[in-house]
Amino acid sequence: MRKIFALLLFVVSLLPVASYAATKAFTFPAGFKNQKIAVNGTRLYVRVGGQGPAVVLLHGFGETGDMWAPLAAKLAATHTVIVPDLRGMGLSDHPDGGFDKKNQAADIAGVLDTLKVGKVDVVAHDIGNMVAYAFAAGQPERVTKLVLMDAPVPGVGPWDEILKSPLLWHFRFGGPDMERLVKGRERIYLDRFWNEFSADPKRFDEASRQHYTKFYALPGAMHSGFEQFHAFDQDAVDNKAYLAKGPLPMPVLAVGGEKSFGTTMETVARAAANNVQGAVVPNSGHWLMEEQPEATISAITNFLQ
Repeated sequence: MRKIFALLLFVVSLLPVASYAATKAFTFPAGFKNQKIAVNGTRLYVRVGGQGPAVVLLHGFGETGDMWAPLAAKLAATHTVIVPDLRGMGLSDHPDGGFDKKNQAADIAGVLDTLKVGKVDVVAHDIGNMVAYAFAAGQPERVTKLVLMDAPVPGVGPWDEILKSPLLWHFRFGGPDMERLVKGRERIYLDRFWNEFSADPKRFDEASRQHYTKFYALPGAMHSGFEQFHAFDQDAVDNKAYLAKGPLPMPVLAVGGEKSFGTTMETVARAAANNVQGAVVPNSGHWLMEEQPEATISAITNFLQ
């Protein structure tokens, strides 16, 4: 009986640790402040902390700015770290429109203006890449370094070939009927991305899935998510106009997951910039920060420093 009781005490003692482990990945360092910033006809939820040269971190679909918490913790000692939730995602407002990436680049510029930040490094993933490219191409004098991670950019490089992949059917998915189908089943829809785009689905853990699902189940969130994709045709038009003005002048790091875009990320970046470094994260699919956070953070911080 004494041994059983001791075992129970041991198990119970682990429960708070397990709970903390499930949530700490989304906790930003002490000193970070959260605020809603009114900008460009909407309001963005923004986390700001650290000190030094500014860096802005842009997330993609299936996640929020919370994905960057481990990187923010690493950068905050040497950088002022700015982490918005993109328009219509996370805790940002859900406006009716404005989801083309040129307009969302104006969102980011407005956030930086409000914070009185001039030049920035930009780190981006997934749809964040598309916003980051529009921002860097539209205001190149403001971007010191650019990191693009594991997603294409509409109209840039092998975009037309990438669109032929059957894995990307969701680029055209949406509309009232699709929204009705997904309503209340957001976790089923999102699991498809987290599973199929991972090298090992277990690396996108249950705590992360529950965390992000609650944001995509908010009223208007899935509509906003679909609109991010529906804007791709306009994004391609806008980006081809940017390309016609010449290559990006700042250094660019193009990071691909070995089991996802891999070296294709460097091909995409070289179609838009001259000063490009490529990096491939081993044993990772699309979800670099979840699947291989240490290697991903190392690649980013080495480039920025």
